[in-house]
Amino acid sequence: MKRSQYAPIAIGIASLFLLTSCGANGQDSPTRMIKQVTDGVEKDSGSIVARDVLLVAQPDGSAVLVGTFINEGANADALNSLTVNGTALTLDKPSYALVQNKPVIFSGTDANAHAVIPGLNAQIGSRVNLVVTYGTTPAVTMNVLVREKDAIFANVG
Repeated sequence: MKRSQYAPIAIGIASLFLLTSCGANGQDSPTRMIKQVTDGVEKDSGSIVARDVLLVAQPDGSAVLVGTFINEGANADALNSLTVNGTALTLDKPSYALVQNKPVIFSGTDANAHAVIPGLNAQIGSRVNLVVTYGTTPAVTMNVLVREKDAIFANVG
């Protein structure tokens, strides 16, 4: 092949890299910045971070909240309510104090909080909007996954 015959091939390969963004951003590419490694979602509001939040469907149609809420700031706050589709989750306390670096953990072996939404009847694998309201920090909406009650979630209930 002559050198001039390689030009269209080189242009084609270069176009592929540009169109697919392969190599365009290197170490700062958006796909390298993905942090979520679980089914649970993460959402921050001010100094409060929510980690690994999801719902586990129960045989009776209800769902149980799984997740951890941590206040990383010096000023105390509170987790006041959780709602899905306008229906409030039933909490085991009126609200949960969010003191600096003292996590509020819903479900699991280290749980110190419990929340259930009766009659959710959501399809396994679907996502629902969970609205979390705090005392002074702005509320957040998370699009959370509804998981089946099996594997690591078999004892959630």
